[in-house]
Amino acid sequence: MKIELKEITIRELTNGYADNQENGVVGYGGKLDIRPPFQREFVYGDKERNAVIDTVQKDFPLNVMYWAVQVPLEGDLGGFEVIDGQQRTISICQYVNGDFSLNGLAFHNLTKDKKEQLLNYKLMVYFCEGTDSEKLEWFKTINIAGKELTNQELRNAVYSGSWVTDAKRYFSKNNRPKIGDEYLSGSANRQEYFETAIDWISEGNIERYMSDHQHTKDALDLWSYFQRVINWVKATFPKYRREMKGIEWGFLYNQYKDTMLDAVKLENEIAKLMSDDDVTKKSGIYRYVLTREEKYLSIRTFTDNMKRESYEKQDEICIKCQKQCKIEEMEADHITPWHEGGKTIAENCQMLCKECNRRKSGK
Repeated sequence: MKIELKEITIRELTNGYADNQENGVVGYGGKLDIRPPFQREFVYGDKERNAVIDTVQKDFPLNVMYWAVQVPLEGDLGGFEVIDGQQRTISICQYVNGDFSLNGLAFHNLTKDKKEQLLNYKLMVYFCEGTDSEKLEWFKTINIAGKELTNQELRNAVYSGSWVTDAKRYFSKNNRPKIGDEYLSGSANRQEYFETAIDWISEGNIERYMSDHQHTKDALDLWSYFQRVINWVKATFPKYRREMKGIEWGFLYNQYKDTMLDAVKLENEIAKLMSDDDVTKKSGIYRYVLTREEKYLSIRTFTDNMKRESYEKQDEICIKCQKQCKIEEMEADHITPWHEGGKTIAENCQMLCKECNRRKSGK
């Protein structure tokens, strides 16, 4: 990993500055990608923005910034992307561009010497260059000032390119297609929707998938896959419940998309389980009706009073092996299993020694 500290003047930084709205923000002679297209924005308020300019005008040091060196493609000159310092950078460029004033004075109102002082101010910038894995590790460990970057924002920086740029417009912007939001946890502008979609399609290998697609022209494959997942969910579980938000639907789709499922039968079972007091994790019902693994339901456990009552009734003896045990050496068990209709009530509780309970559970 090559990390080099550079001094960049504000004159150099603001040269070629252009805010192209949805198409991104550039500077440094057009070579610096200040805000890549469709990236989330954290806009400084007047107080924060003014503080940046006040610091510069007083010749006080700003915190160091980080730029990633972009490897040039064939026919491309390469360039840089701001990793940390986006809001400070935009504040400086906006002031020099005349977008706002400080203490009643815009940049063009300053005296010549004040203008020169500001334009000659030197920003301390780390140029970071290396392999994808090296850059990702570096960005995870540096002490990022201001808004801490999420893991996906760090990945976006490392694997920046045409694919990431295109994918963000589907998953990261407020004006993105509003498809599937009700099934996703997190927020779009912190790249969590984007991260979820890649996680699903890659079966958990997010960084490998992004590396493989970094220079792909567009992200239509990811967007098409995501839509297939959401359409499958809606067809399989047509009645929406708030418990459906945040489930790892993509992994279920990957496993069961080719399985013939009866939506009506599933809904009847889901409705019954939703009203079952023994099921303490309602969101797990959707995994359970597909996998039949009770661990997803977090079945209600017997209370200490129920355990003590059964222990005393059994004369401190394991029902199975008839061995006398201390209560802490025993575990509560459903006489009639939950999946056969047995409830978590005192009348359905028996105490088994740990060895017998393990044997019974393993059958």
